[in-house]
Amino acid sequence: MEAAAEAPAALSCFSYNQDCTSLAIGTTTGYRLFSLSSVEQLDQVHESNEIPDVYIVERLFSSSLVVVVSHAKPQQMNVYHFKKGTEICNYSYSSHILSIRLNRQRLVVCLEESIYIHNIKDMKLLKTILDTPPNTTGLCALSINHANSYLAYPGSATSGEIALYDGNTLKTACTIPAHDGPLAALAFNSTGSKLASASEKGTVIRVFSIPGGQKLYEFRRGMKRYVNISSLVFSMDSQFLCASSNTETVHIFKLEHLTDSRPEEPPTWSGYMGKMFQAATNYLPAQVSGMMSQDRAFATVRLNISGQRNICALSTIQKLPRLLVTTSDGHLYIYNLNPQDGGECVLIKNHSLLGSGKMEENKENDLQPPVPQSYAATVARQSTVPSTSTMPGYSEDGGALRGEVIPEHEFATGPVCLDDENEFPPIILCRGGQPGKAKRS
Repeated sequence: MEAAAEAPAALSCFSYNQDCTSLAIGTTTGYRLFSLSSVEQLDQVHESNEIPDVYIVERLFSSSLVVVVSHAKPQQMNVYHFKKGTEICNYSYSSHILSIRLNRQRLVVCLEESIYIHNIKDMKLLKTILDTPPNTTGLCALSINHANSYLAYPGSATSGEIALYDGNTLKTACTIPAHDGPLAALAFNSTGSKLASASEKGTVIRVFSIPGGQKLYEFRRGMKRYVNISSLVFSMDSQFLCASSNTETVHIFKLEHLTDSRPEEPPTWSGYMGKMFQAATNYLPAQVSGMMSQDRAFATVRLNISGQRNICALSTIQKLPRLLVTTSDGHLYIYNLNPQDGGECVLIKNHSLLGSGKMEENKENDLQPPVPQSYAATVARQSTVPSTSTMPGYSEDGGALRGEVIPEHEFATGPVCLDDENEFPPIILCRGGQPGKAKRS
């Protein structure tokens, strides 16, 4: 759910968090975080100008954990507790960081030809996937459901093969031959049971079951021209799938309930003809029958701009379904989505992301009902004297002894507790230390 904008855009990057309740933007001066709890008011949760030229910023759900990468140090990932102003840790890698993905179990760092998987609870390195096909855009997707933590990335640089990896067991799950051409977009649904994909042509979007890899849906975005799909995202209930591109049109597809049970004899003439039409496709060439079975968009949006990078999100705000579109010129557009009839979505609000935002540091906590004390609310005592220690890289299958690449890393002084995210335990191994050396056996 991230996009890197092309110069001279106002935003250098922009991304929604995992459940689309927060928006993060990066600029030449730093980064900002916004809460997406209201249509009329855009609340700025945090602003930092300590790191310039930010081109990756990712927030973990509604916690205080934020990951930042800047053009000044493109090989270094910095992990912060932004409400305490504390650096949790930093890691340096062998080449430029292209993308980062998070859930409550794993943190994934994608380089052009390798992928690093960390345990987010203590930032230990669990696995390095080496010699991946050249992935110049850092395309990858991580299931936000930490119960499975599936990771998807291109399995080929010349075809649309998807490599599916289990981030919990640290084993390859399967490969999916999704498209003829190279991949351009990947997205899991909220449970990690479905995976959507699009190729560089951008004409067809397919949805597969996970982990089996069976094709469930096929949607046609258009045939008139090839486009660059910049955003692909499911709604949290998995009923809708949204795709945006470098054109002015955003498409929303509806994932109708699949069923294998059909009546033996159609009750109506239209039903009978529909069944005959379905049977006829079996005798047609594959390309023709595929065209006939593909669904059109359930709802659309026509943006006032074309050619700008943008990302979309389908979210429920103030109890109603909304489509959010963030553009590289620094605007957030909010549309109403009719979940029954679809059609053209109606623009209801346009926010400027670079204006003088209203600071609402405690807004998110105020909106949430009080919860009992949890493990995450157990605050560790702040260390007054930093200890000098460097934690070695860790791998469940042998680490450096089996070819793992251990990135340089450094821990911040004192433990950090993310006590504002009650479902997320505190990071407990955060110590001051000197960076270690990258290792390769």
